[in-house]
Amino acid sequence: MRIIILGGGTVGSWIAETLCPHHDVTVIDTNPEVIQRLNDRFDVQAFVGSGIDSTLLFQAQTLTMDLCLAVTGDESTNVLAAAMAKRMGCRRSVARIHTPVMFDKSTFDYETEFAIDRLISLEELTAIELAREIRTPGSVVLEHVARGSIKVQSVRLSKKAKILGVPLKELKLPGSVRIGSITRVDEQTQETTTRLAHADDVLQVDDQILLIGDDDDVDSLLDKALKNRHKKEVVIAGGGNIAVFLAKILESGPYDTILIERDLERSQLLAAQLPEVTVLQADATYRQTLLEEHVEKTDFFVACMGDDESNIMTSVGVDDIVNSTPGVERDDKTIVCVVSRPDYAQVVRRLGINRAVSPRTAMVEQVQTFLTTGAVISTNPLPNTDIGVYEIEVQTGSEAEEHVLANLALPLGKCLIAAVSSQGAARVPRRDEHFKAGDYVVALIHADAVNEVVEKFSGTSR
Repeated sequence: MRIIILGGGTVGSWIAETLCPHHDVTVIDTNPEVIQRLNDRFDVQAFVGSGIDSTLLFQAQTLTMDLCLAVTGDESTNVLAAAMAKRMGCRRSVARIHTPVMFDKSTFDYETEFAIDRLISLEELTAIELAREIRTPGSVVLEHVARGSIKVQSVRLSKKAKILGVPLKELKLPGSVRIGSITRVDEQTQETTTRLAHADDVLQVDDQILLIGDDDDVDSLLDKALKNRHKKEVVIAGGGNIAVFLAKILESGPYDTILIERDLERSQLLAAQLPEVTVLQADATYRQTLLEEHVEKTDFFVACMGDDESNIMTSVGVDDIVNSTPGVERDDKTIVCVVSRPDYAQVVRRLGINRAVSPRTAMVEQVQTFLTTGAVISTNPLPNTDIGVYEIEVQTGSEAEEHVLANLALPLGKCLIAAVSSQGAARVPRRDEHFKAGDYVVALIHADAVNEVVEKFSGTSR
């Protein structure tokens, strides 16, 4: 694939280093020293200049690119550059942003208005990875697709879940929500299998299901039908954007969240922004603070402050408090911290920390989901299966545009069209669904049927 990266800083360099061995990579950055370093270290074509310089974008052959990644340190530049690249002919464009409000489509839909395929946030991606460690370790790392209008979330069912013992076709699920897959452990063989959900399937205790649908409807189902366990306590150390994204993600689950922020003004702002979260103004790096908040009783502790050293040392402090408290089982506690430096991430387990989450890894993994061709926008494999979650754009002149869903002749048992988003509204498609060019489809597809399914949605669009 031909990929152009606008911005060669820390994030841009991470991406270039990962992609250049297998793809044709071009990088643009305003700093000559950055460009020289990239040229010296990696097999890339690099230009000095601005990502919003139309002449330079033309010179870099942006019109022939498969993917544009605008990842400079300025989100306004990223949005404009990604929009320019897409308008000039780049097949897909992605812009990195920093401000959470830019995801709020109720005020302004940046993706639609600027024709950008995706807005991504390093902070949000890190928070999603952290949330996975809390909610369902080992599950698919995916929160939103189809320009944010569709949520994809894994959940494990307890014995008190209200949707057990009833065929899926008889469940009164919210209008846009569908159960995409079921992961189950065989009681006799202890083998784990994942399969596409069928109307006659009956859910059992400890099944892990993949919910796909409108954001609010998925949260509603989680709240009404699946929030059946006693609430677990999560303590978040730090009040930056990662912490804010994580707290908002956990709102839809059975969690009591406590956020510790050192700065008084910031803590007051967060208390207003996060009414469901207990915000404390204190310094989590002090052992006394951790003792006062009884961290030994918490189920999950997450350190996501501003630097690796604070995150690691605070997590080690929590581990020490837990281990030194009589009657507390260490195996019942999960300690997770954010570690940016790869060399640090390799040693944290030796320090009593269950998991280190790397923003670098989260960003690179997200970018890799965009390494697609044709109508496919992104693909996320379900762990330990041959099934993937595919985000597909319906293209002009495709079979999907010409025929209703029932007449597409999709491979039986190999594909599940779980949701469709049209103009930002998500729904479960019916048999008589008539797709339109520009619609976004979320499908679960077995590996051996991908080409056959994608072909149904492919047309004359580049």
